[in-house]
Amino acid sequence: MNLRLRRKPNDKWTLARAALELANAANGVRPLARNGYLSIPVFAFGWPTTELAPFYLTASAADALRRGIRGDFASRRGRLALLLHAVSWGLLALLTRRNVASEPYFDAGLKEALGENYREIAATSQPAQQARKHAGVVGTGLSRRRYVEKTESISYGPYGGANLADIWRRGDLPRDGKAPVLLQVPGGAWTIGMRRPQAYPMLSHLAERGWVCVSIAYRVSPRNTWPDHIVDVKRALAWIKENIADYGGDPDFVAITGGSAGGHLTALTALTPNDPDFQPGFEDADTSVVAAVPVYGRYDWFSTEGRGRREFMQLLSWVVTKVGLTKGRQLYLDASPIKRLRADAPPFFVLHGTDDSLIPVPEAREFVDALREVSNSAVAYSEIPHAQHAFDIFGSPRGHYTAEAIERFLSYVQARRHVTAEAIAPSPSRQP
Repeated sequence: MNLRLRRKPNDKWTLARAALELANAANGVRPLARNGYLSIPVFAFGWPTTELAPFYLTASAADALRRGIRGDFASRRGRLALLLHAVSWGLLALLTRRNVASEPYFDAGLKEALGENYREIAATSQPAQQARKHAGVVGTGLSRRRYVEKTESISYGPYGGANLADIWRRGDLPRDGKAPVLLQVPGGAWTIGMRRPQAYPMLSHLAERGWVCVSIAYRVSPRNTWPDHIVDVKRALAWIKENIADYGGDPDFVAITGGSAGGHLTALTALTPNDPDFQPGFEDADTSVVAAVPVYGRYDWFSTEGRGRREFMQLLSWVVTKVGLTKGRQLYLDASPIKRLRADAPPFFVLHGTDDSLIPVPEAREFVDALREVSNSAVAYSEIPHAQHAFDIFGSPRGHYTAEAIERFLSYVQARRHVTAEAIAPSPSRQP
């Protein structure tokens, strides 16, 4: 009879593995670096850990049970490794609790800017369909199949795959329904621009509520050079104004949102309506929006001092603009939303996380303060404690809270516009 020799556990690897798991959990609780190029891997590992902590916790505990039965923790080093695992599980549980408990912070900024009764006003908007249940991570990931038909992936411009868009809408939405419209601009450091799978929690939530959402791709660097990125966003807006009625959308109510680089493009688009410099060949097109929701965006392209600014300016000059700040200063200023503030800006809702290791939260605060000093419209700001960059992408609690807060803000804007339109419309007795 052949007997298999039982493999002796590698104590050093067992301990190293536990230490790495603990470091990853600790990085989720508090980013291990917020400056320099090290902040990029800190974000890359900390972001999914922060948003998907329950999955990490379940997988780690199940694997530890398997290895414990095998005897991996029987030695002195093994017992120490098990202790490290236990500490990491505690940190992952803390991350889960933080995520679930973050909902009031999304609402607080809206109440401050719009009033304590803003929810009641938002509920009077059209449409006001029943809110969906949270789909979870898996359900959210599959939501595009539910809301985007094959015939509703369209081309809005002449640049092939870079000018494609998905139209998110309920299948039973009337083609003449005049539903409110939202343009979603993806992030990716102006070098990626993938419309899939960004903002799926928000897109599916709004589509279920009866909105029409347009999620676009756009030309990115280094193959393309600024301002090609913003030109494509403007081109998409022009397409929406001309064509969205065919899909049941209202061309007179088009809002815009986006995260990271998409947040920058969102803010800049909203603050430069019909700017011919960003509309070559379609200067007469209407590219105004009724509201803007930039999420963890960049609003300053010219400052050189501060955490992460050196690396950011290198990215811009080497990859995006391909010209240095000294030589191309006006280009950098024109591309900075904080330098394009205006009294007639549309309502804004800005969101940012305090643990963002890529774009420091003070940049969002500075932009909001400056915009509030100039704009005659509402400027709401929600700062989310412990949230990393890109906290809205997964179907995590924060992802769904973001979707719901954005919908409430936009519904509030639509409801107020509807009331204003009714107030200024002539009564039937006065009509000729």
